[in-house]
Amino acid sequence: MLIDLNINFKRGVKEVKEDYNQDKLISKMNIRQKLEQREHEILSPYASFSDSSEGRDVYEEPCDIRPIYQRDRDRILHSKSFRRLKHKTQVFLAPEGDHYRTRLTHTLEVSQTARTIAKALRLNEDLTEAIALGHDLGHTPFGHAGERVLNRVCPEGFEHHIQSIRIVEKLENHGRGLNLTKEVRDGILNHQTIGKPKTLEGKIVRLADKIAYINHDIDDAIRGHIIQEEDIPSEFTDILGHSSRERLNTIIHDIIINSEGTGDIIMSEKIQQAMFKMRKYMFKSVYTNPVAKGEEAKAESMVAWLFEYYVKNLELMPEEFLEMIEEKGETVTRVVCDYIAGMTDRFAVAKFKELNIPRSWSIY
Repeated sequence: MLIDLNINFKRGVKEVKEDYNQDKLISKMNIRQKLEQREHEILSPYASFSDSSEGRDVYEEPCDIRPIYQRDRDRILHSKSFRRLKHKTQVFLAPEGDHYRTRLTHTLEVSQTARTIAKALRLNEDLTEAIALGHDLGHTPFGHAGERVLNRVCPEGFEHHIQSIRIVEKLENHGRGLNLTKEVRDGILNHQTIGKPKTLEGKIVRLADKIAYINHDIDDAIRGHIIQEEDIPSEFTDILGHSSRERLNTIIHDIIINSEGTGDIIMSEKIQQAMFKMRKYMFKSVYTNPVAKGEEAKAESMVAWLFEYYVKNLELMPEEFLEMIEEKGETVTRVVCDYIAGMTDRFAVAKFKELNIPRSWSIY
């Protein structure tokens, strides 16, 4: 009995020493390291842990305060391309009223929805938010109308998700890019319907993008008198809900309930079918509606004209774009696409007027 007590006493002393040494080690950690350790204590085993990131293309010393994905999120938030989203079309071109979505407000709604799901599933919110905030950086002026034109006139083609990656890798920060982590770039690149993100956080943003635009585009279409809530087929609304609030609540709950503990981001077949059928309804009733899209032909002509003009007059583009052609070997057409895609709606219109209308006529 005395021997057993002595063994237990020694084991207890050893455990106390180990705890003390662990506490001492933690006290020496910087804030970032403590946050990274906390991720392992709190987050799901399926989460993308900050200290397990595949890293950046160009190595940087870690921040002593922010984990790596939070740092990416901050870089996107402070970028010029992110700020320009506030003056880029979501669906309606130059609508009359202050409450229609822009590309920026769409991005923020995607971020909010994605973070709600990530938090409930104990996944990495910083990674989720960074992907969400960066997913539409490559969008053109005038929404998908501008994207269609550039894809048609540019020999290399144009897709906004690929342009988003080009922005964060080559165009931002005076041509140096933002040097984001591979996980964030993967989520941005694969946010489209056909995309296959490698992380669960990327999969969340991929779904959150659809959830956000289906619901807020219905809201804007009702505000613009394109449709009414009663026009939406009951086969969708009886399942998803009869208002944006109800539909968001239904879809988000469905994803969380069906995904928890599975190592995947999934929806029930019933809810998923209803949501994607509603998406088809929106394409038919809103996205191709002549009332909502009546001005798009003018916008497309404007973008096409600007492209042809700058291809023939390269010297009128900013110096940083000329350097990409002369020093980095980029093609003329790709760099002209970069310049036009980065324009806001109002800047594109202003440039078109400046290059077409004599100054003496501008008073009329």
